[in-house]
Amino acid sequence: MKSLQHLHTFGLPAHCADTVSIKTVQDAHDFIAQYHDTPYYLLGQGSNTAFVADYQGTVVEIALKGISVNESPQAFTLEVAAGESWHDFVVWCLARDIKGLENLALIPGTVGAAPIQNIGAYGVEVARFIESVQYIDLASNQLQRIACNDCQFGYRDSIFKGELWQKALIVGVTFSIPKDWQPVVTYGELAALHSPSAHDIFNKVVEVRQAKLPDPRVVGNAGSFFKNPIISAAAFAALQKQWPKVPSYPLETGEIKIPAAWLIDQLGFKGQFEGGIRCHPNQALVLTNAEQGTGEQLLALARRIKSAVAEQFNVFLEHEVQLIGAKGKVVL
Repeated sequence: MKSLQHLHTFGLPAHCADTVSIKTVQDAHDFIAQYHDTPYYLLGQGSNTAFVADYQGTVVEIALKGISVNESPQAFTLEVAAGESWHDFVVWCLARDIKGLENLALIPGTVGAAPIQNIGAYGVEVARFIESVQYIDLASNQLQRIACNDCQFGYRDSIFKGELWQKALIVGVTFSIPKDWQPVVTYGELAALHSPSAHDIFNKVVEVRQAKLPDPRVVGNAGSFFKNPIISAAAFAALQKQWPKVPSYPLETGEIKIPAAWLIDQLGFKGQFEGGIRCHPNQALVLTNAEQGTGEQLLALARRIKSAVAEQFNVFLEHEVQLIGAKGKVVL
């Protein structure tokens, strides 16, 4: 058995049967051919995964590297290997005056994980820049390319979390970043910036994220544990009658997005412990491994929060972090 504690940012005590590192596309083909009849789990930097029990299979680290860029009069087209650090890629782009990704600074994880989660922050989702995703079909061991429009991107969602979950090994992402850059400063603290440069936005995002979120290298966590729930206008009207101060973000669909952190905070969970797992005292949306917590304790606190929010607000939280148990995905 091999320890998984250092392979996910929650740092929970868990083990697996074996680990394998994929550094080239050929490595990936060879691995699939050899392991196709045995259970395995694909892992980037482990920043959106929590191993809540010993996993009865092989954990596969995606470590492909490389960035190439082609320039046209209208846009930059970048081919980026799945194992590249997302934040390092954002920094790489800004250093070359490729602007657009600065709102997504300091999001942990790899480039290959970005489309799975459709990572987003401060008014920008990565889907707007993705041209296509290259992956190996785990059933046929064939290299495939899927266009952005076919990726079923939604709020923290994609085809890779749906019908292609654990059926595709992403090896690279192609980005198309227009040269006609416009700053996106409509969200949160960015609204205070006046005529900012891309570097100004980048610096502000880094500053805010570092102030709000605990560093997983210091206190184990996986960032936002729950998604912000999206409810109907009718459900929001009913909620607002009882809770007039509930924050809300209207969507183009007519639905309303509610900050999960606000809901959790109203119930007094900030700072609460379940064994060694703690709801962060400054950011209710973040659960942390504060004192050598366990997977069982993490599940217990998450379930307690989810149940309390449902009972009090009639709003049902979904976890954003992938919870992996003995045989794979665990649902709260």
